[in-house]
Amino acid sequence: SSGINAEYGDSKVCIVQAPTMQCRQAPWTRVNHLGNADNYDNQNPNASRIELDLPYFPSGEAKRCVLRIRYNISTGDYNGWKTDASSNNDDDVISNNPTIDVFGDGNGITLALNTAQTGRVFQDRSHVFEILPRTEAMEGKTMYNLNVMGKRGNLEQTVPSTEYDFVPSSLAITTDDLVHVQWTGSNTHNNNNDGNAGEGTDGTDRHNLMQMSGDISGSYPYTIEEANFWNNVESLTDPEATGVDIAIGLASSGHYCAKSGTDICPASESLDEKETKMDDKMNNAPASYSGHVLKFKKACSINYLCTRNNSFSNRSQKGSIWVRESSKAEVKKRAEMKDKSEMK
Repeated sequence: SSGINAEYGDSKVCIVQAPTMQCRQAPWTRVNHLGNADNYDNQNPNASRIELDLPYFPSGEAKRCVLRIRYNISTGDYNGWKTDASSNNDDDVISNNPTIDVFGDGNGITLALNTAQTGRVFQDRSHVFEILPRTEAMEGKTMYNLNVMGKRGNLEQTVPSTEYDFVPSSLAITTDDLVHVQWTGSNTHNNNNDGNAGEGTDGTDRHNLMQMSGDISGSYPYTIEEANFWNNVESLTDPEATGVDIAIGLASSGHYCAKSGTDICPASESLDEKETKMDDKMNNAPASYSGHVLKFKKACSINYLCTRNNSFSNRSQKGSIWVRESSKAEVKKRAEMKDKSEMK
């Protein structure tokens, strides 16, 4: 079974066995470099990251999860595996800002060696999120999380984070795979007026996703009417939604949930009937958007951008998805072609 029965008093619960722990070498970067890394997946250089599979829960219930990230730093000046807190303030192990008599004349040179920094946790961040149960149509499928990273501000203001970007910004999948497009944001950044470079109301995040009218080097989106990519997709979270409905939701970050309404989207929140129209800077659009889980009907591709944050010469918030036929679909297509040729 996928769980282990354990008794707690008079009740029994199913405890999901944890997956095998992953232990990987961190991506290589220049020392103290808060920028792009040589990532383990041999993709183009990106900010240091680790790709992981979200846990699956057979209960069919939503689960709260905690992700904890720690950034540790150590030195080679002593054996870190055999040194612990009992060596604190022990100059025989390592001394703070020591002066070395390099010339042998009693006049030394001081090293900038702060022992408060030589073995410590620099960053310890915890994030809480919820994993929703899959629908029957999603079962057994590989689902990719297409999200947004970074924070508001320019290159200098966002350090040690990064400016906005889609993640992953390049995604190659098959028609057997699913993509969940979603993002989170805030309306209440406390940047003290020192991190508000960008568009729209200060202290706010906004994102959207629109098909580009040319290759990835351009800056313009197609209109909803022109954007033909969405004819190739369907939503597993809103099965009644058309390609146009999906495009409208992604373009407005959910300010409009469809063109005229679906079983999931009230007509009063649709493009045709919503009284409050979206601001041209998206200031009145939601900061966070649960989006759609997309299924692809056939091989296709898209270059896309965020219209609010993609700012020529300042920041690029663009991405690409390439979808190829799955091996099953290719076999089926060849069989159908063979049957047609034999019928002739």
